[in-house]
Amino acid sequence: MKGLVYNNGLLAGMIEKDDTGKYIFRYEDHYFNMQQAPHISLTLPKTQQEYTANELFPFFQGLLSEGINKDIQCRLYQLDEDDDFTRLLLTSREDTIGAITVKPENDELFRMLYGI
Repeated sequence: MKGLVYNNGLLAGMIEKDDTGKYIFRYEDHYFNMQQAPHISLTLPKTQQEYTANELFPFFQGLLSEGINKDIQCRLYQLDEDDDFTRLLLTSREDTIGAITVKPENDELFRMLYGI
């Protein structure tokens, strides 16, 4: 699964969870090379183009709801409560806190699968 990461509507990069469970965030080439384009997070500076982690990056974790809102989202989309990556792709498409949004790479497939 992959998610397209936008900064104020401009494609900034892609986040994915690979088959081994590792998370990869990679700045899109054009965005990375634009000097005036800011990094998406202080923890993901544009000093390197790609980052990997064993857990969902804390920045992206911060875009997710907690508590009762998390419970509602998991019930609504029939998700495992530990599936933060799918929840990120389903719930961070718009109206996030700040300028960053995340949309599934194959948005139409997600819409069909989850009825959104």
